[in-house]
Amino acid sequence: MDGGGGAVAAPALGLYDAIRRMVTIDDVRRYALTLPLSYEALVGGRVKFRVGRIVYLSFSRDGSVMGFAFPKDQRDWLVGGDPAKFMQPDRGDLRYNWVLVRLAAIDETEMRELVIDAWRMVVPKKVAEAYKLVDIGGPSHTQLEHI
Repeated sequence: MDGGGGAVAAPALGLYDAIRRMVTIDDVRRYALTLPLSYEALVGGRVKFRVGRIVYLSFSRDGSVMGFAFPKDQRDWLVGGDPAKFMQPDRGDLRYNWVLVRLAAIDETEMRELVIDAWRMVVPKKVAEAYKLVDIGGPSHTQLEHI
């Protein structure tokens, strides 16, 4: 009660709660480094994740935007569906299978989906197929690294 006979309103979410839910490079790092063959590199002051020499994730210098591998024939559909969240890559990168996302606009579940789909685009088919088994209770990551 508020002393005046009315119900007490539920507490508003504080700034801490909002920040805590925002995806960061560290969240992506923790997940991406669990994927077979994935490793982190620092290139020109920018954090990137690779499989071999192929980049599948890249971050803006301020860490607010993540670029990720995505089929370019579906890029307009993705960006057009939610332009507040997704962006076209820079003009010079339009030739690549690449899209940008604002990290503040996604949650951890969506981040994981984007990362795993980008990773699957660049790993050998056998590794990607084996990883699907992990998603449904198959071999552990350690076992997959030796395929």
